[in-house]
Amino acid sequence: MNKRSIEEYIKENKKEFDFKTPSDQLWARIEAGLDQERVKKKSGMPFWLGIAASLILIMTVTFIYTSRKEGKQELEIADISPVYGKKEMKFASLIEEKKDSLQVFAKKNPVLYKQFSSDLNQLDGDYEKLKKELQHSPNQEVVVRAMVKNLELQLQVINQQLSIINEVNQIKEENQI
Repeated sequence: MNKRSIEEYIKENKKEFDFKTPSDQLWARIEAGLDQERVKKKSGMPFWLGIAASLILIMTVTFIYTSRKEGKQELEIADISPVYGKKEMKFASLIEEKKDSLQVFAKKNPVLYKQFSSDLNQLDGDYEKLKKELQHSPNQEVVVRAMVKNLELQLQVINQQLSIINEVNQIKEENQI
């Protein structure tokens, strides 16, 4: 059949097309079929695939975080200058030793000890700032020298504080006699 004959057939039988409608049963089956298709199309991605993708993402983020943390080890004075590293160790041990001596004095004179401690804490805070600066400084040698100088100052301050304590104790003993 060619195009012309189809058009003529439709024109001749137009009344039959207009009067014939599908039965109610047919429409009910069509609607039921459409509802079933909608229920079946829940999601495009299976549930287990979503879980697997989430686990991969979590493992990747964890790996990146831990690898960055391991890569950023803190620089120490000995890494830059072994000579200054030895001095740092010597001063640090002496400072700790003398701080213990100061703590013994804390029981006898807590006000003076508190003042001494605040001075040392300020110097120690400066030391920690220098330590952080060392990590990013372009001229690390200068920062290392400043750190060692800070430790020397801490030791000098503690020695002066211990000297003051000894003088105070001597004066107290002389006044008691």
